[in-house]
Amino acid sequence: MSWRTIVYVILSVSVAVVKAVPRSYRDVEEKTSIGQRFLQLQESNFKAIAMIMFAQYVQGGTFGKAVKMAEDVTDLAKRCAAAAGDNPDCLKPLHRIFLDTICQEENLPSSTDCCAKRDPERNDCFLSLKNSSRGFVSPFERPNAEAACKNHSQHRHPLTGHFIYEVSRRHPFLYAPTILSVAVRYAEMMNNCCGRAEDPTQNPEECFRTQAPKVVKPVKEDGLRQEHTCGILKQFGERTLKALKLAQISQKFPKADFVTVNKLVTDIANMHKDCCRGDMLDCMHDREEILHYVCANQDILSSKINKCCEKPLLQRIECIVNAENDDKPADLSPHVREFIEDKGTCERFAQEKDTHLARFLYEYSRRHPEFSAQMLLRIGKGYEDLLRECCKTGAPDGCCSRGEEDLKKHVYETQSVMKTSCDIYKEKGDYYFQNELLVSFTKKMPQLTAAELIKFTKQMTAVGSKCCHLSRDKLLPCAEENLDLVLGEICRRHLSDPINPGVCHCCSSSYALRRPCVGKLEIDENYAPLSLTPGLFAFHEDLCTTEEEKLQHKKQEMLINLIKYKPQITQEQLTSVTAAFAAMREQCCKEENREACFVKEGPELIKRSEKMLAT
Repeated sequence: MSWRTIVYVILSVSVAVVKAVPRSYRDVEEKTSIGQRFLQLQESNFKAIAMIMFAQYVQGGTFGKAVKMAEDVTDLAKRCAAAAGDNPDCLKPLHRIFLDTICQEENLPSSTDCCAKRDPERNDCFLSLKNSSRGFVSPFERPNAEAACKNHSQHRHPLTGHFIYEVSRRHPFLYAPTILSVAVRYAEMMNNCCGRAEDPTQNPEECFRTQAPKVVKPVKEDGLRQEHTCGILKQFGERTLKALKLAQISQKFPKADFVTVNKLVTDIANMHKDCCRGDMLDCMHDREEILHYVCANQDILSSKINKCCEKPLLQRIECIVNAENDDKPADLSPHVREFIEDKGTCERFAQEKDTHLARFLYEYSRRHPEFSAQMLLRIGKGYEDLLRECCKTGAPDGCCSRGEEDLKKHVYETQSVMKTSCDIYKEKGDYYFQNELLVSFTKKMPQLTAAELIKFTKQMTAVGSKCCHLSRDKLLPCAEENLDLVLGEICRRHLSDPINPGVCHCCSSSYALRRPCVGKLEIDENYAPLSLTPGLFAFHEDLCTTEEEKLQHKKQEMLINLIKYKPQITQEQLTSVTAAFAAMREQCCKEENREACFVKEGPELIKRSEKMLAT
C-alpha cells in the first residue's frame, strides 16, 4: 500500500485499536511482536502512528526521512505478520525496532550519541532530546490560499501526510490520536475551502481565515494542558499531581468509593509520567486502558458519561473530560466533621498520613463541586497543617476546633477575590480590564517583555469573558482552573528565563498556593527602572489609525513602558498622564500635518508628564 493511500485511509478509519499498542520495550515479549501489533492496528493506523513517532523522536529530520522510516518499519511489520518465524527481527520489542530503524538511517541530526547507547539508556537519550520550545523548529507558515489550493489539488494525500509530520515534530509530546484528529480537521478544511474553487462566490482566503483556528484548536488546547500537567509533575512532584487528580476525580465521580477513585488517580498519574517523558507508546496504551476501565464501570462511576462512551476514541476522551459532574449521592452528609472530632484522628494521621489526608480530600471534594480543584488542595493543605500542630504532644484541648473557622475564612476570601475581579471585568469590559491587569503585572514582573505582558494579561482577560457570566456554583472552578493555566505558562517562562525572586517563590514553593501568592506580589523593589531615552515614548501619526485593535495595542505598549519607567506611579498620576496623552492625540489627529504635530507636542507631553510624576 503506497504512502498516499495510507494517508487517505487514516482519515477514514477509527484509531480505537490503539489499545493494541504495547506498554513498552521493557514489558514486551514474543507474544506482543510487531507482527501482532500490525494485525491489531491495521496497516493504515500502524503506519500513521509510526510516522508520528519518527517525526517526534527526530524533530530535525526531513519529511522524506520520516516517510522512509515509517515505510521501512511498516514493511517489516507486514512481513512479520505473514511469517514471523522467518525473521529474528520479528521477535524484537517494538520500541527497539523503532530505535534500530532510526539508528540505521544515515545523516539524522543529533542521533549519533544516543545510538551509541544500549537500551533502555538509548530510549531515555532520545526522549531527553525532545524539545517543545517555541522556535526550536521554525514556525509552520501557511501559504496563501491560491498556492495552498493548487498544492492540495495536485498532491492531496501527501499534503495531509506532510501536515501530520509538521504538527508532530513541533509537538513532540502531543498524544498521537490528537494529531490524527487534527489531520482529519485539516483535510476537511482543505476540501471545504478548495473543493469549490471554480465557484466565483467561493473565497478560499476567507474560508481559511475562519476555519484554520478550528483546525489548530485541539493542538493548542491539548498541548497547553499537557505542558501544564507536565510542569506540575516536574516542579511539584507526583504527590501534588495525585492530589490534584484526586480532587478532580472525586468531584466528577462523587458516587464512586475511595478505593475506585484512588485506583483511577494512580493510573492517571502513571499515564502522565509516561506522557511527560515523551514515551508515546506507553502514553497511548495507558490512556486506552483508563478509557476502557471508565466506560466498563459506568455503573459505579457516573451516570453522565454514557453518551461519551458510545463515541469513537478520538471524541471519547474530550467528551469525558468535559462531561458534567455526576450528582452527589442522596445520603451524603454535608459535613466531614469526623476528620476533626474523631478521637482517633491523630493516631490515623501518625500511622497512615498520606492515606488519611487523601481520604479527607476525597470526602471534601465530592461534597463541593462548586470549589476549584486548586482551592480544594489549599483546604487539604490547611487540614494537614492543622493536624501537624494539634497532634503534637501538649497541644491545647479544642485545638482542632479552630479548623472550621479557618476554613470558612479561606472560602470567603477566595470567593470574594473572584467576585471582585468579575465585578471589575463586567464594569470595565475587555480592554480596560486588561489595562488594569497590565498595570498590576508590569509592577510585579517588569522583566517580562511588552509582548509577553500583553499576551498573559489577554489570556487572563479571556478567563473573565469565559467565566464571569456563570452561576455562582460554576464560577470558581472555571475562573481559578483557567487562571492556573496562565500562571503555569508564566512559571514555565520563569524556569526557562528567570523573572525575579518573587515570581520564583510563587512558582516553586506550593502549587496550591500559587494563585494567591502571585496575587499578593507587589512592586519588584529590585527592578532598575527604564531610563527616559528619546525612543522610550515615540509619538507618530500612526496613533491616529482608525483600526481600534492596532491603536489599543500601541497604547498598551506605551502604558507598559510608563510603568517600567515609573514603577511607583500612583493611580492618580496614571490618570493624569493618560488624560494628557489623550488630549495630545485628539489635538494632533485633527491637524492637517499630523506627524509635525506629534514631533512638536510629544516632547512637551513628556516634560509635563515628568512634572506630574515628580509630585
